[in-house]
Amino acid sequence: MSKKLVLTEKPSVAKDFAKVLGATPRGKDYFESDRYIITWAYGHLLSLKLPEDIQKEWKTWNLETLPMIPKHIGLKPLPKTSRQLKLIGDLAKRQDVSGIVIATDSGREGEAVGRFVFEWIKTNKPMERLWISSQTKQAVQQGFRQLKPAKQFENLYQSAVARGKADWLIGLNVTRALTVKYQDSLSAGRVQTPTLSLVNQAQEKSEKFIPTTYFSIDVLYQTLKGRLQLKNPQQFTERKQAESLVKELSGTLGKIVNVESKEKSLSQPLPYDLTELQRVANQLYQFSAKKTLSLVQSLYESHKAVSYPRTDSKYLPKDVANTMKDRLQAIAGFDPRAKEYIKNGGQVRLTSVFNDQKVTDHYALIPTEESPRVERMTSDEVKIYRLIVERFLGLFAEKHVTQNVKATVDFSGHLFVFRQEQVLQAGWKASEGKAVELIDWQKITTIKGNFQVNQELTSAPKLATEGSLLQQMEKHSLGTPATRAEIIEKLIKSELMERRGNALAVTPKGKQLLSLVNPSLVSPDLTEKWEKDLEAIAQGKKTAQAFLKEIEQDTKRLVAEIKDSKQEYKDFSLTTKICPECGEALRERNTKDGKIYVCSSADCSYRRRKDPKVSNRRCSQCHKKMEIIDGKNGSFFKCKYCGISEKMLDNKERKKKMTKHEERRLVKKYSQEEEPQESPLAAALKAAMEKN
Repeated sequence: MSKKLVLTEKPSVAKDFAKVLGATPRGKDYFESDRYIITWAYGHLLSLKLPEDIQKEWKTWNLETLPMIPKHIGLKPLPKTSRQLKLIGDLAKRQDVSGIVIATDSGREGEAVGRFVFEWIKTNKPMERLWISSQTKQAVQQGFRQLKPAKQFENLYQSAVARGKADWLIGLNVTRALTVKYQDSLSAGRVQTPTLSLVNQAQEKSEKFIPTTYFSIDVLYQTLKGRLQLKNPQQFTERKQAESLVKELSGTLGKIVNVESKEKSLSQPLPYDLTELQRVANQLYQFSAKKTLSLVQSLYESHKAVSYPRTDSKYLPKDVANTMKDRLQAIAGFDPRAKEYIKNGGQVRLTSVFNDQKVTDHYALIPTEESPRVERMTSDEVKIYRLIVERFLGLFAEKHVTQNVKATVDFSGHLFVFRQEQVLQAGWKASEGKAVELIDWQKITTIKGNFQVNQELTSAPKLATEGSLLQQMEKHSLGTPATRAEIIEKLIKSELMERRGNALAVTPKGKQLLSLVNPSLVSPDLTEKWEKDLEAIAQGKKTAQAFLKEIEQDTKRLVAEIKDSKQEYKDFSLTTKICPECGEALRERNTKDGKIYVCSSADCSYRRRKDPKVSNRRCSQCHKKMEIIDGKNGSFFKCKYCGISEKMLDNKERKKKMTKHEERRLVKKYSQEEEPQESPLAAALKAAMEKN
């Protein structure tokens, strides 16, 4: 019987698919049933070739060989993936395999993962695509019943290939040009550089801001405050100016001159797409974009609790409407509101959420029809799941309705405004605080002038956070929901940007880069155009060949501009410390293990820690954690408080050395085995007593 070879993106997904399709393990490498053979990639197994893989002269970094514009880039296996590639190739060539099913993630990157593999192993067997938006048993079964021809996703694949080649051409050429010209590692790219510029713009506004003090005036009535209305709210720069007006108005009566009452209705918000979820999680929990993506990916893959995470849509297709009650039922144990909505018929109030025209590759992030095992989730996973459920439940709730009252009071020609809001219907938005009783201003003609002067300080514009940066990246079409977290992490890793608590800031090196790199690459406009072109390729409205010809022309122009630039570069990472091996200055670098010193000479490999690494080993005298010191004869432990040093054992010595737990166990064992022995004195006394 003929079988289909199924390729998933990860081993864990292959294992889940095997359970659904009734396949059993065949060794450690794949699963098999009478209809399917299921194996996996480990994310990307192949990448585009590096310059030195294409032409030998490109191995050396120099300006003369730039720009590098190869006719064909080609693929190469990533390190340690050859064995898996060979296995997939051998399985594809089996006589009983009649076709291929690409079951990698349903998106642009996932398409590239699967198609690269089968392009590499050169199979001509017919290919189909599994395209699902959740990994529940029901969704997987339905997906395999409705496999689509791989040709249907050809434009998406061409878009993925074009994106990779564009990043190769722009990123490698501009990075090499900057690095060689200014003799420092300067990384630039078509998405990361304008992203860095957005962070810098917010930082410059904050750094240039000069705070000023001003004074405001309120009038007090019952528990409310009415603010004096001024054309310039910062008009009173000195307290005596405000106090002078208060003195003038004291003892006067304010006349109610206008009362406005409006009922406001706030519609339910749409479900999350990935970018908005990352923004909200950053705002509420200070989660990085990368962490949120990892958590929601786990909810999708491991827990089967949410739909496909890497989506840029907040809408649902009309055919999902008939699954909404099942999804409510699934979360009834997690949130009691779901039971109430089921009792009322499970009717979706925000019907505009169903819009086929606004659904892209995947619909919005919503719960699946599978009941969540919350006890198996981490606390952070529960936080993200709760956010998704909250938005989903809002679709079944009524609108949030409030009564807003604005009362204007005139004190001798000076107008003060009181504002009140009362919740009439909480709806999808939980009512905060106690119920507010509105003042009936219609029954009041005048109020006494009880004034208060407030000292205010203008607040500086805030630095960018990951949440605000994601919003800006989305606005300018920088990257995709799937790649934005990766771009932010890359900027931090390359020391162009840094985290300051929950805020983001550009480093001195990053600021230098922005002054050196081409202005057209700093602005998001050019990258925004490229991203729109890639989307047009995915939709079949533009060819990848035409796009890449434009990228090649842009690459030549960008490299020429850098070569001709008269800008000067100052390396802020250079220190006054000298390399003991070659005499050049040492650079300070940030790593995961802390700050290190590296030699600035390209021909020298000297490096050492700036500060010793703190270990978990405790000092025998003061019991504080000891530092690891790199000495001439190897590493050793040293307590910076007591000065005590201890040898660091290698793996063999550690195995030989008995742990405290083992010592206690042996002592207990032998103390139980040995019979207690009588002392000579006790024996003599015992004998004397028996004799008497």
